[in-house]
Amino acid sequence: MILRPLYRAFCPRSIGDAACFFLIAVGVPLTYIFQVTVIMPELHDVGSFWYTTIWLAGIFLVFNITSNLLACMLVDTSIKMDILKPPLEPHLLKRWHMCDICQALVPPRSWHCETCDVCVLKRNHHCRFTCCCIGHYNFRYFFYFLFYMGLGALYVVINASIYLWYLHADYYWRPYTLVTILVPAISLTVHASWENFYLVLYELNILAFAMSTLLLIFHRPIFQRGAVMKERSSNAYNLGLRGNIEMVLGKRMYWTWLSPFVRSELPHDGVNWLPLTKEE
Repeated sequence: MILRPLYRAFCPRSIGDAACFFLIAVGVPLTYIFQVTVIMPELHDVGSFWYTTIWLAGIFLVFNITSNLLACMLVDTSIKMDILKPPLEPHLLKRWHMCDICQALVPPRSWHCETCDVCVLKRNHHCRFTCCCIGHYNFRYFFYFLFYMGLGALYVVINASIYLWYLHADYYWRPYTLVTILVPAISLTVHASWENFYLVLYELNILAFAMSTLLLIFHRPIFQRGAVMKERSSNAYNLGLRGNIEMVLGKRMYWTWLSPFVRSELPHDGVNWLPLTKEE
């Protein structure tokens, strides 16, 4: 595994990338603090079994959200990760193509990203939240980032719903709450309060859950067909469900959910792809 230089990994190349990353970098720790210090003490006795269990589960979720996000940003999956030499075998070489921007021969299933300004191995898409392209070597971390983000957001939404609409229904069941939900920035400016801030965090977690779930569904062909965005309708590289999952999560895929630090070697180098069928 080769890591990107820190100045490249943590230097967003567009305003959109910077804004999305800032939202995650600020929103995740604020949500955890909101959950632990505001919601949980009203749902469980501090120091009780359930309080401690949920607190530890929260640490596990935050750890996996942040560490998979950072791993996704740091792992280099571009053609510059190593000196790629075109193969000598004619049947492999004919599948390479010239990138006019990089001025280099690049492997099959590698495409150029205008934002990153580099060709990416088995490129799927450019992710705003990670400020980098998702490709062969970092799709595992992108998947778990989405999975744990959705799981954590769902848990917060459930607990916060109990806190807002049941325990504090006398405050939140009023017309002004709808204004805060629809225009949170104006509401916080006109009437800044902790109660309105909690409502904004609640809304952000609903959006985080919805977006994570929709993105996981949208990227289902990666696991279903072994494809990428430009090959969504193709079965050219379909190894079956287990083989496709292993191509993303690696040979120790059953343990990768624990942490991005669990080593799980991928069964392919991401360079010389040969289709299993005649379609491309």
